[in-house]
Amino acid sequence: MILAFLPLSIVIFLYFCKICTSNAPLLTDWPLVGMTPGMLKNVHRLHDFLTCLLQQSHHNFQFHGPFLANMDVLFTCDPANVNYILSKNFTNYPKGPEFGKIFDILGEGIFSSDGHLWEVQRRTTMSIFNHAQFYDMLQKTVGEKIEKALIPLLDHVSKHGIEVDLQDIFQRLAFDNICSLVLDHDLQSLSLDLPYIPYQKVVPDVEEAMLYRHFVPESIWKLQRWIKSGKEKTLSKARETIDEFLYTCISMKRKQVALKNSEHISAELDLSAAYMELAYKENPENPDKFFRDALVNIMVGARDTTSTALSWFFWLLWKNPRTESKILQEIKTNFNTEDLNNCNLFKKKEEMHKLVYLHAALCESLRLFPPVPLNHKAPKQPDILPSGHRVGKNSKILLSFYSMGRMEDIWGKDCLEFKPERWITEKGDIKHEPSYKFTAFNAGPRACLGKDMAFTQMKILATTIIHRYSIQVVAGHPIVPKGSVILEMKYGFRIRVEKRSEGK
Repeated sequence: MILAFLPLSIVIFLYFCKICTSNAPLLTDWPLVGMTPGMLKNVHRLHDFLTCLLQQSHHNFQFHGPFLANMDVLFTCDPANVNYILSKNFTNYPKGPEFGKIFDILGEGIFSSDGHLWEVQRRTTMSIFNHAQFYDMLQKTVGEKIEKALIPLLDHVSKHGIEVDLQDIFQRLAFDNICSLVLDHDLQSLSLDLPYIPYQKVVPDVEEAMLYRHFVPESIWKLQRWIKSGKEKTLSKARETIDEFLYTCISMKRKQVALKNSEHISAELDLSAAYMELAYKENPENPDKFFRDALVNIMVGARDTTSTALSWFFWLLWKNPRTESKILQEIKTNFNTEDLNNCNLFKKKEEMHKLVYLHAALCESLRLFPPVPLNHKAPKQPDILPSGHRVGKNSKILLSFYSMGRMEDIWGKDCLEFKPERWITEKGDIKHEPSYKFTAFNAGPRACLGKDMAFTQMKILATTIIHRYSIQVVAGHPIVPKGSVILEMKYGFRIRVEKRSEGK
């Protein structure tokens, strides 16, 4: 028995000796266990660690997992590779079979499906988002939520000097907005008492577990799921909570649709009704399962990405008061006080284009902190990437969007600086960057359909908050990215709020 464990003991001993030396590589490829020990040691700071690896290896790093564990991964942030995978040779790079296993909680929704199922869901979503009246509905929904919930809450915490988690507030606001838009039902999770919403609390657990599955052998996490231990135990409970919420929503929505049909009310802008109809076409034997998968993808895409982007944006503004001052001045120049005080902004979509510097600052924040920091791909057929790397059929490729924003030869020597000016041309317009370089909204045929919706919400919220309040981060509160498939702040975003006086 002792002899059986001797080789592994020697490997572990040598590993810890190695990492203590000053000239050690970032990852050592050990016999049998590969690079897994070093990766697990740094998983708590995964995105910054990957950035170091990709800087050291000139944008491409081949990770070797344990022997026979099928965990080898090519990490890349090479713009040529990203363009090739996401656009030029898109048909050869679906999500792949491993994606479905790792992200099984997403089912066959728009983010996780390939082929026909992805195409029909994308067309359905586009038909709603591109509708002429959708912007008006979005602007009205966001404006009412700000006026009736966000402003009263921020006024309250400002008056009483209460510390709050701004990331949690943005998550609640985004959650209420998407529920209103998709389900015609405001759950009012954003209110003075900040009520406990089970669905809200378990989503971060799911996102952490999804990342964990990337770096642990499938046999291990499946064993944990079977014996109900570790992150898999947490994930199992979270899934029960999510499904309970979603199936309740489905039942409620079915009643709403039946009532509208009986009263001959048009449902042309009803996204969930469109998905419900699609569910009966695509999965007539179990339409609720199809509808459930669609909903969970929409919820995650709308709630988590927008709230995460706003959190990092306001943190960067706090660190760069000069930028905040310039945005505040731009707001005052382009809007009158009455409209600002009444949240009566952007009545026409074109009015958003007035705030050039705000748009630039949002883009700069998204460059440094893309809400979805990684993209998982797997080639259907063997291929050679522009970088020269050979990839086999169904091999794993992870595109690091987070790392792309931190590469000097992509964004310049000042790539770690927050500089909205890099997004503004000499004529004062927004500078266009190709999507394979600025990847916050993905690229190619799977580019984010909600890009305009995200910018609309972020601009309305940013304008309202910056005009009314000054936000100060609580002294000593740590701000670091979470090891997750969504780039949330690990410890939240604890802040204090001060109301601005007139003219300041």
